[in-house]
This record gives sequence, structure tokens and C-alpha cells, in this order.
Amino acid sequence: MTKTLVKAPFRADHVGSLLRPERIHQARKDFQNGKINAEELHNIETEEIKRVVDKQIEVGLKAVTDGEFRRRFWHTDFLEHLNGVEGYVPEQGFAFKGEETERYDVRVTGKISFNLDHPHIRDFIEFKEIVGDRAIAKQTIPSPNQLFNAGIRNLEIYPDVEEYANDVIQVYRDAIKAFYDAGCRYLQLDDVYIAGLNAPEIPFNDSGYSREKLIDLALRVANGVLEDKPEDLIVTTHLCRGNYRSKWAFEGSYAKIAPTLFAKEKVNGFFLEYDDDRSGDFQPLDSIPTGGPQVVLGLFTSKHGELEDKDTIKARVEEATQYVPLEQLCISPQCGFASTHHGNILTEEQQWEKLKYIVDISKEIWG
Repeated sequence: MTKTLVKAPFRADHVGSLLRPERIHQARKDFQNGKINAEELHNIETEEIKRVVDKQIEVGLKAVTDGEFRRRFWHTDFLEHLNGVEGYVPEQGFAFKGEETERYDVRVTGKISFNLDHPHIRDFIEFKEIVGDRAIAKQTIPSPNQLFNAGIRNLEIYPDVEEYANDVIQVYRDAIKAFYDAGCRYLQLDDVYIAGLNAPEIPFNDSGYSREKLIDLALRVANGVLEDKPEDLIVTTHLCRGNYRSKWAFEGSYAKIAPTLFAKEKVNGFFLEYDDDRSGDFQPLDSIPTGGPQVVLGLFTSKHGELEDKDTIKARVEEATQYVPLEQLCISPQCGFASTHHGNILTEEQQWEKLKYIVDISKEIWG
């Protein structure tokens, strides 16, 4: 029997976001229409966070999140509260398979630095108090490499991408310290940008760099951020190919980034999408050092509620052991259930059923 993990990532884990309940959707509308104030909205969000923390613990998860209930988007809410960054409405949204996203993005307006009064730090402190000692409070934030998406860097303020990279690293070093000081011990960096470096045509690139240079830069930024991180802080990277109302943005295996990022990124774990054919095979996992980062196989889709076949899941885990030892593997959904406030196309009941299913299967595999 393979030993049970006592620290994150766990045998059964999840990426982070959860479907927003109708009560939060209505409260947001009421706030926008002036029917309730900011404090009342915050209180409603807090009550719903308490409910989903209880539910996550009930289904057997050892690490829980706040469901990202105080956010509209998985990344912009964090980034727009950095000094030198603002949110705005562009002329068009992002192109997903069969749908264009709601129009909202961020852009750099000045020299960037971490905002010591960042609201996500206050939110985490409150969230951790809700969780108490019942589970591990997991915090998710966008990866530093998200700041390299085309159009975000201001070329007048930062004509030199290397200077920009150095400032991005410092912003995130300061952010990690702030979360750590607030009591965070499990931090996840969500990264669509790095996953995009695998795509046949890179979906974002205004640096003039080749794919190889961009991969090297992404590694330097990630490891620069993690340099001197506290030993008892678990940091993972989640690589996503887009998740918006059950749609995806691009495809491509991990083969192009694996020799650099899988082999050398100094994280404690990788959350990887492996829920459909877009993800490619497990061969890139061969680049992950034995005894190195945990590999969380996203074999379950968050895009619909139908439960995966148990025997198929077990067979795929077995297949992955050709490249990574079983004790180094975990399982999870391939992404969150609501990377944006819109949510994926399934019910809350299906969401909880799927998370419990993952916990149950993990016990059958690892004991």
C-alpha cells in the first residue's frame, strides 16, 4: 500500500474555483444596482464561503479553498490590485472554442510593485479563520507569467522585457511573503500562459522572443519568484488551456515545455490537464525528476457533470506510472469548476458528487 500524503498536494485534491451559488450572483446584481452596500455583499460572500468550506470537508478533501467566491475572474481580480496595473474593458474578449469571453482584462500603467494593502491578503486571513484546523486552507493566485500575456506589458514603460521580468519577480516574491505572513502554507500559481507555450501557435507573444526563449524566460521568472521561499510553504503550478463556461482556448501536449519546466521548475507539485485528447499523452512526465514534484493528474473534467469510468481512471493512473512513480502521483479535476463568475455547465450537486468521487477513487488506489 502506498503511503497517504500528509502534506499538499494530496492524493485527492482540487484546483480551486467552485460554482458560484445563485445567492452570490443575486447579491452582485443588487450591489451593482445600489440595493445593498459593499459590507452587505461581503457578508453574503462570507456566509457562502463558510458553506462551501463545510461541504469540501464533508466530501473528504484535505485542502479546501474559498471557491474564489469574492472574484469575478480567476486572474484579473488579483492582478488589477497590484501597483501599476489596472483593469479595463478591451474591444473584444478572448477567443475560446465556440465562444468569446466576457470583455475584461488588465494592463500595466506604471512601474509595478506589490500592494501591501492587497485585498486578497485580508480575504485569506478571514478564510483561514473559517477553515481553522479542520483542513489546509489553499490559496490560488494567477502565475507571475500571466503578466507576460500580449498587451499587458506597457512597451513605453517597459521597453526591455528583462527589466519587466525582474519587476514581476519582485512583485511575486513580495506577494508570497505577504501570504506566508498571513498564515498561508499552500499556494497555487494558475498558469495559462505557460500551457500556451505548448500550443502549435503561441496564443500570446509581444516580446519578439522565440518559443525557446519564452520557455526559458518563464522558467527564470517562476524560479526567481520561488527563490528562498520558506521550506514549510507548499507551492504548486496549475497548467490550464483555458476554462470558460465549459469551453477551452487552445490545445497541445506538454512536450515542448517538459524538458525545461517540468525538469527544472522548483515547485512542490504540478496540476496538469489530462481530461481529454487535447492534453496529449503522459510521455512528457518523463522529464519530471523521480522524487521531485508531486504530479496531480487532472483526469476528471470540470466541464460537465458526468462521472468518469472508474476503471478507465485507474488504468490511466497505472499508465502514468510508466513515467512517474505511483507515490509521486495524485488525482484531481483538470481545472476549477468556475474559473470566472459564469461557471461551467453543470450543477452544484454534480460538482460535489464529482469531488467526492475523486476522494473515493483515491482511497481505492492509494489506500
